[in-house]
Amino acid sequence: MTTDLRRLLTRTTELALAYLETAGDRPVARGASMERMVSALGGPLPAGPSDPVKVVESLALGAEPGLVVTNAGRYFGFVEGGVVPAALAADWLTSTWDQNPGFFALSPAAAAAEEVCRGWLCELLGLPADSSAGFTTGAQMANLAGLAVGRHHVLREAGWDVDADGLFGAPEITVAVGEERHATVDRALRFLGLGERRVTVVPADDQGRMRASALAGALGDGPAIVCAQVGNVNTGAFDPVGEICQVAHERGAWVHVDGAFGLWAAAAPSLAHLTGGVALADSWATDAHKWLNVPYDCGVVVCAHADSHRAAMTLSAAYLARTGSRDGADWTPESSRRARVFPVWAALRSLGRAGVADLVERSCAQARRFAEILAADEDIAVLNDVVLNQVLVRVGDDDERTRAVAAAVQAEGATWLGTTVRHGEVALRISVSDHATDDEDVTVAAAAVLRAVHR
Repeated sequence: MTTDLRRLLTRTTELALAYLETAGDRPVARGASMERMVSALGGPLPAGPSDPVKVVESLALGAEPGLVVTNAGRYFGFVEGGVVPAALAADWLTSTWDQNPGFFALSPAAAAAEEVCRGWLCELLGLPADSSAGFTTGAQMANLAGLAVGRHHVLREAGWDVDADGLFGAPEITVAVGEERHATVDRALRFLGLGERRVTVVPADDQGRMRASALAGALGDGPAIVCAQVGNVNTGAFDPVGEICQVAHERGAWVHVDGAFGLWAAAAPSLAHLTGGVALADSWATDAHKWLNVPYDCGVVVCAHADSHRAAMTLSAAYLARTGSRDGADWTPESSRRARVFPVWAALRSLGRAGVADLVERSCAQARRFAEILAADEDIAVLNDVVLNQVLVRVGDDDERTRAVAAAVQAEGATWLGTTVRHGEVALRISVSDHATDDEDVTVAAAAVLRAVHR
């Protein structure tokens, strides 16, 4: 290592530690405008090289007013996981090593880590041990990959090769989705040529769970895909996946489960019952950058039908070296990609089964505590059964007052939470998924909400 590179990385470490050491004292969200941030980071492209140390210092200084503190225990806006220490350190090494897991020849280490983590995740989440897995940018691409495999599988069963012949003239696929599925499912279907307006919407109950009794009538005799959900983005509720699989498989349908954060409940003994029947599905999508608390970005797609998974995703060309070992490009829509599996390996190795269970269970306990504090106020109503990490809160019976409370909390800066609209009503949406969130964080955040309610 050259002296200049050592100086650069040492200074970078100092800047990173300074940020981490002060994160808990910073406003959670920043009100910097786009214009301010462009001014801080922009200007003319330099005509020539710059000192790398000064570049990194300039980046840290310019970015600081626009950094949202999502990893210090008091961010409850979206389902944003924090970062466990081992995963952060492994992420630094990942950038240093600059490995591409697309093909075994490019990184035997990354290929082996993906295979190890595939097995660990199947064991931890209660999925079939021989399932295949790919590591994607997030649940959006994991949903797309799982549904692409499902499309390949059901059309092959119907005698059609969609990979060779496309969708023109193919047997029509019935796609059934729950009334409260996540928007990334619709987007994935759009990318796959299955169309948002062509889906059959299955009614949901008051917590957003698909009504399995209504599914049979939504499926015809031809190829079909059913999209189930574990962890409703608003209520945290779980579809009855076991019942859904029974109905769907009787019709030969593929069942894909969107479990971006809810699938991690399977790792927690007190919550695993919520995921009953999930292992009967055909494919699953989840995010490691949510409840496993690894740095962005990392999603995982898992399939019970490895042959279909490989056939739908595989990439080949004369110059690509094939060794017969694991090639990452066989399992995701990407070829070249970051070796995001190393932080996953480090998080799983450092936490172990008990640590992951504790992380999930503590988050859910803090969500329940948050709900209890707020529900004690006569002006506040908790709208959902707090079965997981999601809390929906409404102030009085007033959309504008609820929005105003969210805006006031955000402006105060001690914590951050947002709003959603469900069943035509505005609600505060509180998500707890950071290992760093403790009793004090919830106390501070709940107090901020109560101050805003009575201001």
